[in-house]
Amino acid sequence: MITTLAFSAFIVASCAWMGKRAIADHRAILAQRRGLLDEAARLFPGAEISFARDYFPILTSRLEDGRQIRVELLADTMVTRRLPQLWLRVTLSELRERNRPAIGAIARPTGAEYYSLVHDLPEWMAPPEMDTSLLMRGDGRATARQVERAASMFHSLFSDPALKEAVISPRGTRVIRQAAQGERAAHLLLRQIRFAVATISADLVSKAVAEAQSLSEALAESEASIPVHEAA
Repeated sequence: MITTLAFSAFIVASCAWMGKRAIADHRAILAQRRGLLDEAARLFPGAEISFARDYFPILTSRLEDGRQIRVELLADTMVTRRLPQLWLRVTLSELRERNRPAIGAIARPTGAEYYSLVHDLPEWMAPPEMDTSLLMRGDGRATARQVERAASMFHSLFSDPALKEAVISPRGTRVIRQAAQGERAAHLLLRQIRFAVATISADLVSKAVAEAQSLSEALAESEASIPVHEAA
């Protein structure tokens, strides 16, 4: 009887310790998330940082030409057969709506990308031939030349396997890149979303911003008068 009681007490104490440890670890993870974009904020004078409900930071600022840049971090756990992914999403908003179609591409699509703009576009397009699987879609207003130019740019951008999505629209452009991959032990054993990264490098953010700027200039507005591309 004494042995049974002692064992039961040990089990209760162990569970209590593990519960407290899990809570402490969770709080530490949330606190660590808050500083992930601090290094990137130094790239943008006057940058403002707010926080999403999951404590990931959101950075907003403006380029020298006045256009707004929004930098976000998204934790993706929707695909169960792989580790969680931390995506860096950079959105460049134009000062005014530009006379161009919406065209986008997403790499290795699963249909579970809740953050994707490409899945919302109605027209399916033939993507450039690449080693990686690519889904390319548009709003149906692009000219044949615009489709060709966008496909060429996507071919270049998606040669980098860390790029997940690239979108051009009248109101702006967007780039989504892999920022980190979840820790295997934390995910498999504790079902925690933990990324082994202390900060998102300024170089990675700069690269994504530059790509968003390049996408912004990819489709010439002067081509808007050319008859629209027929859906494939």
